[in-house]
Amino acid sequence: MSDDITHPSSEKPAAYRVLARKYRPKDFSDLMVGQEPMVRTLTNAFETGRIAQAYMLTGVRGVGKTTTARILARGLNYKTPEIDRPTIDLRIPGEHCQAIMEGRHVDVIEMDAASHTGIDDIREIIEQVRYRPVSARYKVYIIDEVHMLSTQAFNGLLKTLEEPPEHVKFIFATTEIRKVPITVLSRCQRFDLRRIGASDLVGLFTTILGKEGVEAEPDALAMIARAAEGSARDGLSLLDQAIAHGSGRVETDAVRSMLGLADRARIVDLFGHIVKGDAAAALAEFSGQYEAGASPPVVLTDLADFTHLVTRMKYVPDAAGDQSLSEIERTRGAEFAGSVAVTALSRMWQMLLKGIPETEASSRPAGAAEMVIIRLAHAANLPSPEDAARRLLELSNGEGDGPGGRAPQPGGNGGQSSARSAVSAVARAPDAAADALTGQDA
Repeated sequence: MSDDITHPSSEKPAAYRVLARKYRPKDFSDLMVGQEPMVRTLTNAFETGRIAQAYMLTGVRGVGKTTTARILARGLNYKTPEIDRPTIDLRIPGEHCQAIMEGRHVDVIEMDAASHTGIDDIREIIEQVRYRPVSARYKVYIIDEVHMLSTQAFNGLLKTLEEPPEHVKFIFATTEIRKVPITVLSRCQRFDLRRIGASDLVGLFTTILGKEGVEAEPDALAMIARAAEGSARDGLSLLDQAIAHGSGRVETDAVRSMLGLADRARIVDLFGHIVKGDAAAALAEFSGQYEAGASPPVVLTDLADFTHLVTRMKYVPDAAGDQSLSEIERTRGAEFAGSVAVTALSRMWQMLLKGIPETEASSRPAGAAEMVIIRLAHAANLPSPEDAARRLLELSNGEGDGPGGRAPQPGGNGGQSSARSAVSAVARAPDAAADALTGQDA
């Protein structure tokens, strides 16, 4: 065999870590994105030595409950040559920090209540709490999805939770706080981790992409932030997908295609056709979005979001400053807020709330969405319930009928009774009342 043959390198490339894990917060300063009240409370508690025996972290998926629990365990057991006390200042890694954050510290026990729901699992914890920690200051039990525990398991935990040894701390995390018994909640210091705002998510994405050396279009990041619905983990997972989808660059068209979204500008155009009552133009616009790859339920959901935005702008003009909004949403949204009545917006909102699940459940979602759009365009030309009621009262009283301005009222109070019935009908079904006014419902 020739000596000129070159052997491939035996070094394996480093395993890829998804962004949600690679940029997981490591200290309280990272948690300041959206969770300022909790960090402020813990700061004061640690500085004054008022450290609770148990903590309850609640919030939607992906806001950082498990990560916060690990950071809290790290702060409770923080130790360096200079500092040997609980603190929230974790800028310098301590003796136990790395092992805790990687979930492998012997004194920080993590348990998933979804797979350990019974009293036997809790009995094991109760038997172990009397033993002091091996190396850390506190033995910390982190129980994720604690609402999954059985009633017996909760009852078995109560006494230990109320009077735990001074070297033991409990940290619970749950997405279903209402399923946790009040007897357990009353023994914990509760923190509600808030959804992260779209503008904060856009800022987080921008920072991470800068570190990764990836270029991105602002509108693309705004789309991902809206789709994440306040979850940093969901947002970073979508961002990972968008980077792969766009071959290393996050582009608006690629993200729109990936998420099955319609162009926000086209959603605004669709809204404009509907409020004008132009059903033909609205259907043509929807067909164009559908042919471009937009999902019918997503189009209606985006339409509902824009309806909500316009309604909100009528009362909160500062809503236009949201960083996740595109320029056309800001400008056109403000225009519609000044020209479209609240009653019309409210009616659109209610019809969309009913139409979206109908479209999702339909075997022909495109056809179902078109029927919703037709109803919306038709309703745009209908009077408001108040106007319809007023007109019915005028007709029932005979105003404007005949030279005397009042028509005969046979049957005594029958006209007033009919008017009251008509007003009641208007309150229940403005569409039917409007049809009656035009003679379509004889």
